[in-house]
Amino acid sequence: MMGATAGIHHITSIAGDPQKNLDFYAGVLGLRLVKKTVNFDDPETYHFYFGDAAGTPGTILTFFPWTNSGLRGRAGPGQVTRIAFSVPGGALGFWADRLQQLHVDVTGKKEQSDGERIAFQDPDGLALELVDDGSTPSASAWAGHLPAQDAIRGFHSATLMVGDAEGTARFLSSVLGFTQAGDGGGRLMFTVAAAGGLGNAGAPGNAGALVEVIPVHSDDLGRMGVGAVHHIAWRARDHEHQLSLRNAVVATGSPATPVIDRIYFRSVYFHEPSGILFELATDPPGFAADEPPDSLGARLMLPPWLEKLRPALEKALPTVSLEPSAV
Repeated sequence: MMGATAGIHHITSIAGDPQKNLDFYAGVLGLRLVKKTVNFDDPETYHFYFGDAAGTPGTILTFFPWTNSGLRGRAGPGQVTRIAFSVPGGALGFWADRLQQLHVDVTGKKEQSDGERIAFQDPDGLALELVDDGSTPSASAWAGHLPAQDAIRGFHSATLMVGDAEGTARFLSSVLGFTQAGDGGGRLMFTVAAAGGLGNAGAPGNAGALVEVIPVHSDDLGRMGVGAVHHIAWRARDHEHQLSLRNAVVATGSPATPVIDRIYFRSVYFHEPSGILFELATDPPGFAADEPPDSLGARLMLPPWLEKLRPALEKALPTVSLEPSAV
């Protein structure tokens, strides 16, 4: 499919305390904070972006920290309910030890067709997994204070819990270009050829090329809030590709927003048949659009239309800092 996405661009979730969020993802998991900005639609809320050294599409996990007073989310149909990261072959032992030492409970260990994995949760209860994809370490991974040979490489997959599995599967295939790669154990697996060509899931150029769909027959839908995924974004290689994908979405009868400028990418939002909020995000221009690559995440960055509000926003936003070892 010539117009197919290359897989996951980024995933955005809701966090509680912003400092705990920074400490966990930059400190415990060793991801790079590639951008500290605000929610452009709610600028008194931070927007943190974590990823590899450059914030490459397929590695980017972002958060809107609502503080601990925010409504708690609940996993359920109509949501992304699990996020899995790829780690190099043989790295799971390092991660199991590290998580134990830092008092992060490993909630499960299992072997599946796409790799051995360990499961745990972040401080807000968001379900995470680390998957040994059998690959070699990536030069683009952000090792930071962690051993380079064990560093997280990017997304392995995302789990979609859906009420209309047939509709979601058809949408993934006909609009986004995914191919069903198997089923079993109450789940359907889909894969897509990424920008760098097919290879092991999580390999360079193939990060985030897997999607797990779990059918759930329940009227008790998931609830947005702290600890829940807000939306998942799919890669568009450029503006023209994004418009082509948007046209395909609209042709299904699903309303889609106009293209919205997010500075680091351009966005289109819509809901897929089971109600999950999807986004189409362009690969360019990237996170070096407004600050040098070697100092990504070092200071609060604002879009031009909010720059005049900087003094008020800096006063309103909670004070946060990165541990020196996480920089």
